[in-house]
Amino acid sequence: MSVLLASTTLPMAAFALAASISPGPVNIVCLSSGTHYPIAKGLVFVTGATLGFLALFLAIGAGLYSLLSVVPLLETFLRWAGILFLLYLSYQLLQHDGRLQERAGIKAPGFMTGAMMQWLNPKAWLASAAGIGAYTTANDPYLLWLFAGLYLPICWLSLASWVYAGAFLKRYVHRPIILLTINRVLAICLAASAIVLLVE
Repeated sequence: MSVLLASTTLPMAAFALAASISPGPVNIVCLSSGTHYPIAKGLVFVTGATLGFLALFLAIGAGLYSLLSVVPLLETFLRWAGILFLLYLSYQLLQHDGRLQERAGIKAPGFMTGAMMQWLNPKAWLASAAGIGAYTTANDPYLLWLFAGLYLPICWLSLASWVYAGAFLKRYVHRPIILLTINRVLAICLAASAIVLLVE
């Protein structure tokens, strides 16, 4: 048993790291949060996104993914909800004027936004389904919990690194035009994510 765990843990951890730290809609929002708000607020979003992902991961492991093949309307709903949510976040970025101080009308994305975004994030669904299929079996349910236990710190730290990257950028941004350009690029990336969902 210990040999099996040792040979399985490292590949699981490597998969979790690659899936969590690679660019995606949630990572882009983390970066944006770091450039616009205090780090603590960004980490609240990170915590929500991490726990939301783990809930999704365990739900898929329990059979939710197979439910989508039985009820295709649910998959369509989730897809369109994800597209609209990404476009909304893109619009919010476009509304920011490039000034470093927070505007009263725009709040930092919080815990629930992070959690909800993972359930509407195709990358999270694919990463969960692919990882569960590759590293767990129905005969060994403890592997699912081991995987989830590895994902918890890896996902949190990966997303937090994007928040800190955003904070690092903010430290060296002194002109609104630079942050405005970053906002436009991030908004385009989020909109592009939505378009990819639309054409798939």
